[in-house]
Amino acid sequence: MGKVTVAMASVDYHTALAVCSWVALTSMLVGCATVRREPLQPLRADTLERLDSAKAESKDGLLWYDLSAIPVEGQGWTDTAHRYDRLPARAKGVVRDPVWDLSQHSAGLYLRFVTDSDEISFRWSLRSSDIALNHMPATGVSGLDLYARDKGCWRWVGLARPSHQENKERLIVGVPTELHEYLVYLPLYNGLDKISVGVKPSAVVAKTSPAPKAAPIVFYGTSITHGGCASRPGMSYPAMLGRRLERATINLGFSGNGTMDMEIADLMAELDPAAYVIDCVPNMTTEQVKERTQPFVERLRKARPNTPIVLVECLEQCNAWFLPALHRGIQERNAELRAAYARLKAAGTRKLHYVTSDKLIDPKTESAVDGIHPTDYGFVQYADGLEPALRCALK
Repeated sequence: MGKVTVAMASVDYHTALAVCSWVALTSMLVGCATVRREPLQPLRADTLERLDSAKAESKDGLLWYDLSAIPVEGQGWTDTAHRYDRLPARAKGVVRDPVWDLSQHSAGLYLRFVTDSDEISFRWSLRSSDIALNHMPATGVSGLDLYARDKGCWRWVGLARPSHQENKERLIVGVPTELHEYLVYLPLYNGLDKISVGVKPSAVVAKTSPAPKAAPIVFYGTSITHGGCASRPGMSYPAMLGRRLERATINLGFSGNGTMDMEIADLMAELDPAAYVIDCVPNMTTEQVKERTQPFVERLRKARPNTPIVLVECLEQCNAWFLPALHRGIQERNAELRAAYARLKAAGTRKLHYVTSDKLIDPKTESAVDGIHPTDYGFVQYADGLEPALRCALK
């Protein structure tokens, strides 16, 4: 399967998987997303911070709890103009206008809560009436994606499918009436205005335990990082890697606008993550890759001298084998990224990692919707390719 480049060494891919991804491989064998680092404590109603049932709305035989009392996770900043924005309010007028507009999409954000209800419904209001794209389903663009904790792992349990700007849907029924911890991913390509969960009147709804203490991973990139074209929010590659690595992930994917802007580097430098993943090449010209990569990395490295940085090549598009100019353009941009990586290493840049395009989607497996935007299967491949490099970077 070739080589995967991590830090200063180029090692056999299977060796990297064995050394860096033993936990992930074990998890896949048992059908589990990840193994939690610390032992799980049993959920106990008397130790939970319950939401006030007196403030819940009674309708349709359910109590509806506004989830604005639940902390937003996967968010780099709290000083946002809107609760579900991805950039701070002060970024408006600093970053390019398209980036600001896209930052109002709730990609990568999620909420965790606990309930013992035997059924779960959601109501949610979207900020845009455009609930789908012409190449991405409404479930990924504007839907909600629900996971439940099972013996230390996050496992999928239900999907809320949007049909309008205002939505209501029952996701699951027949759940054993004991306390369960849930995680709900918010829409990828739409903004969320408000969300509430509907449960049985006798049920408890509570905040869950604090988020893991481990520092988050920040992903900066293109529409692929943003989540296009996952069928549901939990299938974006940052979300998958977050579950596998049991870390919060901050999604700074900006569709068509992941171009290593220095304003974004300055904002990213404000954060103190476990690692930065820079996956911008698909949106950049060859000249931009040549001119921007080294200054962008140096800006981050100056602010965060010990934080690993992972550079990711442009994936090989599924139809590039048939279109010589397209293939040549991808190869030229990746060559400039490799050259920048070599210059940075020669200059003594530490903790710099590199993932080659052959570790991303396999172009022979029809793993993209339109040649470049992965399907769910493509995103699994993408996460598989990045995971060994991230595990080694995080050691």
